[in-house]
Amino acid sequence: MQRFGNIGSGVYRHFSETICPPIRRVSGEATRRTKNNTLFLFIFSLFVIAFVYTFYLINTPVAVSEPSAESILASKQSHKAHPKKTRIRYSLNCNTTNQTQTCPKNLPLVEQEPQSPSSTCPDYFRWIHEDLRPWKEKGITKEMVESARRTANFRLVILSGKAYVEIYEKSFQSRDVFTLWGILQLLKLYPKQLPDLDLMFDCVDWPVIRKGFYSGPNATAPPPLFRYCSDDQSLDIVFPDWSFWGWSEINIKPWNSLLKELKEGNNRVKWTEREPYAYWKGNPSVAKTRQDLLTCNVSNKKDWGARLYAQDWGAEIQKGYKQSNLADQCIHRYKIYIEGSAWSVSEKYILACDSVTLLVKPLYYDIFTRGLVPVHHYWPIKDNDKCRSIKFAVEWGNSHKKKAQEIGKAASNFIHDNLTMEYVYDYMFHLLNEYAKLFKYKPTKPENAIEFCSETMACNADGTTRKFMEEAMMRSPSDTMPCSLPPPMDPLTRLSLMRRKVNSVEQVEKWEKKYWDDQTE
Repeated sequence: MQRFGNIGSGVYRHFSETICPPIRRVSGEATRRTKNNTLFLFIFSLFVIAFVYTFYLINTPVAVSEPSAESILASKQSHKAHPKKTRIRYSLNCNTTNQTQTCPKNLPLVEQEPQSPSSTCPDYFRWIHEDLRPWKEKGITKEMVESARRTANFRLVILSGKAYVEIYEKSFQSRDVFTLWGILQLLKLYPKQLPDLDLMFDCVDWPVIRKGFYSGPNATAPPPLFRYCSDDQSLDIVFPDWSFWGWSEINIKPWNSLLKELKEGNNRVKWTEREPYAYWKGNPSVAKTRQDLLTCNVSNKKDWGARLYAQDWGAEIQKGYKQSNLADQCIHRYKIYIEGSAWSVSEKYILACDSVTLLVKPLYYDIFTRGLVPVHHYWPIKDNDKCRSIKFAVEWGNSHKKKAQEIGKAASNFIHDNLTMEYVYDYMFHLLNEYAKLFKYKPTKPENAIEFCSETMACNADGTTRKFMEEAMMRSPSDTMPCSLPPPMDPLTRLSLMRRKVNSVEQVEKWEKKYWDDQTE
């Protein structure tokens, strides 16, 4: 700022010396005219000085230079004296020759300086403690991990912030690819903040670690096995599903992009102006319960208030996915969620739509669904009497529009506020950290494992897979620490939560029974 002060005073001197004449002794009217002229010229000089000074400030460029590696290191070593930090940027470094793609040797994986968490994690993060409870007392040994190999698709070992993977069996479609891609992005988001760990991952839908096999006084410890869903009779550890980073086979975009599109889709048609029916579109061939759902479709003889469509993915691929854009499907007041062969990734897309989710009684859960409350976030539908249950839900919602809109909005808010990609990464971070705390051995690189990084995966990919990888790629480390993990639920809190859910479902069933009893009178 000193240079601006010197320039300003110099400009003022210049105008003072050239405009103001020497003062001479005069009398009467001449004196008054001289004073008036002098005052006018003085004010005019100030105005010109201010104009020139402002023009100079606006048009003077400020030099900006990129910091060198040495200056970055010096800045981190003297953080207290110079708190401003240089932001690291990630990019793909693909070989342009015919050489085998390898991981860069000098990745900018620096230690993140301790900071306060940006927020408290959503309440569904509490279930991390519950999922790891079977190993809380005795810990996890190498033998336990290796005993989960029987059904695993791959083994992942993280050592000093680097990922090493041993593939046992290729997964269905690109599930394993995008799951590993998500883990690599986590390592970039929070560089060198994950402890060393060793895990087995199964990409198949159905949980396989049954509680009954590992209970009793002589039972062995259960193998820790990660997958996308579990149920109340299983001990599989739930992990975010692959579609958060994209599902290239059916053109479902990474979650960050899709969530924005779903929000825009919600604004296209107001709830009161949407079709007053229950909508579902999906593949019925994967489960008997979905085939049973199709019997609730509208016909010449009966209208259960449902509009149901079988999705032919083969035909859809040929047509360029013109009829499967999820953001275009938020045009009905009600949307049905029903499980397939197990849990379905479609649940988050349906809940994000502002429509009332009619949720057919589920058997499985993923990372966030245990945080949903019936009648608050969704409307429960019987699995053994679907048509009548859907009919009542639609009739009730159309008769209680304000309450129905509140249910749809509560679910949509839950997804848009509590299931952002930031929270997905934080869930992974806390799950893997808590998991690593249970280890009774020091993980080492398996003999047949190879190092995985963004380059070895994306540089060799093409088409939609490569496009989605680049779209979901982490561009820089996080400026803040992950959200703060809530403590475990005490037994009374857990019992109260389960009781509330049961009571809500039972209340709906009573209303439904009365509705149909009145119809037969």
